[in-house]
Amino acid sequence: MEVVWLNSLAHSHYQETCVICENLKPKGIHLYTSFICTECEDDLIKTETHDPKYKYFLKQLRKITTPEIFS
Repeated sequence: MEVVWLNSLAHSHYQETCVICENLKPKGIHLYTSFICTECEDDLIKTETHDPKYKYFLKQLRKITTPEIFS
């Protein structure tokens, strides 16, 4: 698997919509076919399971689907 850094693209104002906060952001990670911004990733990692935000994160993450492989 090849890792591609998007620093040069971020400088050219390239942004993607975060699957969690649904805002356009320049930096983040890709999970299958979806994008999670750096801020949401940090917040997600730090959120305890008893926090009400945890259920919101689960709801948003359910939007992520695994890509189908066609043979």
